Amino acid sequence: MSIYVLFSQILLLQRAIEELEQEKINRDEDKVKYLSDKLPPLQLTGLSMEELQKLCRQLHAKIDVVDEERYDFEAKVNKNNRDIHELKLKVQDLGGKFKKPALRKVRVSADEMMRALLGSKHKGSMDLRANLKSVKKEDIKQEKVHLNTSHFVIIILYVSRNCVGNSIPKSM
Repeated sequence: MSIYVLFSQILLLQRAIEELEQEKINRDEDKVKYLSDKLPPLQLTGLSMEELQKLCRQLHAKIDVVDEERYDFEAKVNKNNRDIHELKLKVQDLGGKFKKPALRKVRVSADEMMRALLGSKHKGSMDLRANLKSVKKEDIKQEKVHLNTSHFVIIILYVSRNCVGNSIPKSM
């Protein structure tokens, strides 16, 4: 770090300390001003015993009122804190409970799918099999017959060689 960076950081810290001290002084002054407005100094000189007792009763009544208000405010704050805590717990519970459901397979015919995709434009049923390549059943039967005959020929060759030469051909 360069010396300029360190010097600027030191200046910033000094400035922050000065501002914190000034804020503390301002808070203390505000507190004294508030107390002087709310609680004027008591004039106790020249009061008789009955007047002092009356003054004490008035002060005790004010203290009781302030204590009741303080208790009410504390009760409200505690209730709000409990509500906040309960709501946080609900949010945490809800965050873990709901998962995306697995999608189910739905069988849809070609007509229903076309109707869903095209809407009312789809008229009648569309024959999708028309575009498929046609395969003749005779070709399939000929392939099966050809396979069966070729297997039969191989088996005959194998048996005939075993009977004659007792050697199995290497190609098999």
